[in-house]
Amino acid sequence: MRKIIYTKSVSLDGYIEDQKGTIDWTTPSEELHRHFNDRELEVDTHLYGRKVYEVMQYWEDADQDLDYMKEYARLWQKQKKIVFSTTMDQVKSGYELRNSVNPDEIRQWKKLTGKNMIVGGASLASSFMEHGLVDEIHLYIPPVLLGGGKPMFPLNQKLDLEFMESQIFPGGVMMLKYQIKS
Repeated sequence: MRKIIYTKSVSLDGYIEDQKGTIDWTTPSEELHRHFNDRELEVDTHLYGRKVYEVMQYWEDADQDLDYMKEYARLWQKQKKIVFSTTMDQVKSGYELRNSVNPDEIRQWKKLTGKNMIVGGASLASSFMEHGLVDEIHLYIPPVLLGGGKPMFPLNQKLDLEFMESQIFPGGVMMLKYQIKS
């Protein structure tokens, strides 16, 4: 069965955006970017909230960047992308729009043949977790404390996790992977 993975860069104090709403502190090294490229080979669907949808449009024509960034763009462009938003009535060509999270529909997606799905956006991931739809959480933690901002986990529930794997990348970025216990 396909998995839904919530993956984000997150500060050591738990924020995915700083107090100004920026993510410029998350710029990956070449080695970490290549790791993300490899991860894209295991994914065929991205599930985005509105803000992540807007940010990720950068990759639609990222052809003037470094080779490893071009590779990511090429991989990402081939994948299915579904945007969940209550404020949008249309999305660009190449995306699908859903106005709400339908847990039964998403459980059916997980049963389909294919690769894993990545959920992007704290609010959307929180909704998915409330419905028991997320299977794994992958954290990429650079050595930074933001002192405030948008939390990665705006949950009002407890989740029990099982450690899966860790890795350290240049610049001190630590990757932690956890499976959500049923």
